Amino acid sequence: MPEITPENTPALAATHIQSDEPLLFEISSPGKRAWQLPPLDVPEADLELLLPAGTRDDIAGFPELSEIELVRHYTRLSTWNYAIDQGLYPLGSCTMKYNSRLNEVVARLEGLAEGHPLQPAAVMQGALRLMRRLEAALAEITGMDAVTLQPAAGAQGELTGILIIRACLAARGNPRAKILIPDSAHGTNPATAAIAGYRVENLRSDARGLVELSSLERLMDESVAALMLTNPNTLGLFEEDIHRIAELVHARGGLLYMDGANMNALVGRARPGDFGVDVMHLNLHKTFSTPHGGGGPGAGPVAVKSFLEPFLPVPRIVEGEAGGLRLETDRPASIGRVRAFFGNFGMFVRALAYILANGSDGLKQTTDDAVLNANYIRQQLEDSYALPYATPSLHECVFSDRLQARQGVHTGDIAKRLMDYGFHPYTVSFPLIVPGALMIEPTESESREELDRFIAAMRAIAREAETAPELVQAAPHRTRISRLDEAAAARQPVLRWQPKAQG
Repeated sequence: MPEITPENTPALAATHIQSDEPLLFEISSPGKRAWQLPPLDVPEADLELLLPAGTRDDIAGFPELSEIELVRHYTRLSTWNYAIDQGLYPLGSCTMKYNSRLNEVVARLEGLAEGHPLQPAAVMQGALRLMRRLEAALAEITGMDAVTLQPAAGAQGELTGILIIRACLAARGNPRAKILIPDSAHGTNPATAAIAGYRVENLRSDARGLVELSSLERLMDESVAALMLTNPNTLGLFEEDIHRIAELVHARGGLLYMDGANMNALVGRARPGDFGVDVMHLNLHKTFSTPHGGGGPGAGPVAVKSFLEPFLPVPRIVEGEAGGLRLETDRPASIGRVRAFFGNFGMFVRALAYILANGSDGLKQTTDDAVLNANYIRQQLEDSYALPYATPSLHECVFSDRLQARQGVHTGDIAKRLMDYGFHPYTVSFPLIVPGALMIEPTESESREELDRFIAAMRAIAREAETAPELVQAAPHRTRISRLDEAAAARQPVLRWQPKAQG
């Protein structure tokens, strides 16, 4: 593969055929229709009788287009989107791996896809057994004793886990007021703790990017309900003192919660339950290869040790008579429902298909490949970008823009320029403990050839930052839409189309 340079970039990152696409409102013409029906051969209905009283009658001006205009409009728009099917999605912390088509085929099987949550348990035995089997698989993978599939996303899984901790401590007659959260945690952690009614106290990282044990020793007192720990943390580093951390938290009456969003670095190689975790959530839409992004659907199962099982959300899937399964709701200690029905069932199908297709050895290989890919990128880019921590990385690596900032080029500029080279940007400016962070997670999906293309682009941008910083600062140059004023868009969003004034 040729080395990527500013001179040959146009050949490697071609522009689209059409640079713009108008809104449907702007190409609308009165009288056009994308459908055609035969003449009405029955009396017209009285719409006032058919429509509910609350129906709006002040909506007008819908676009009018022909079928081909409508089809082409949405087809063109679809080509604007970057997707994992097109190339590397290096969003650190998001684990944007490839979703196997096998998962999609299984999820579309008629008997699974057309089930309804209001069906009686007697005719849902296949679905219940699938969920039960997934619960058992996740319990084995995490080293925990019981699992609920109900939470619909990782953040809701976090909240469910903290509510379980709160209920457990209340049942012990020992409610507590605070949650400790490392500065290397995911951003949803402090929000979760606050929503659950706890005060949040920050726990510092040490020079290695890991939990500072002296700070934990000082802060972990009888007012602390739990430590919310992301492991590996958002720097992609494994907490080497995890056993000591768990012992310290437990010795002082607290519980250890683990944010399992980074399980893609551990599956088959390490089980959180074995190193002292009491409760954790998983992201099926990350680690277990189900659709990710666009607002969902997601799934954030919560796994717990046996002493917390009574507090899990209802309903629980339990053994019934004659070997069948039933849904149990009479559980006095439960925190109640956190999601309508049982969660996003289609995600369960995909996740179980992924686990069974890989098997034990395949899951280990997946983890090993994810770690190998991240470390390959780290080693290849160490000479081009500053590395804030020397601690060995697992599934992702975090650089700093410190070298490029000397020329006035920052992480956001580099990410924008990366779009010109045909790649989706990495995660920008996170984690917050690294100024100007470049957070990169390639996952196990990528070949060495794809990684080499990404590395070549990043090296080229590093050179550009030295020789032509203004080029990087003004990027992107070859996308459909140039750089936007993101601050203005956030402060003064325009969310509704308005026709241009005439005359």
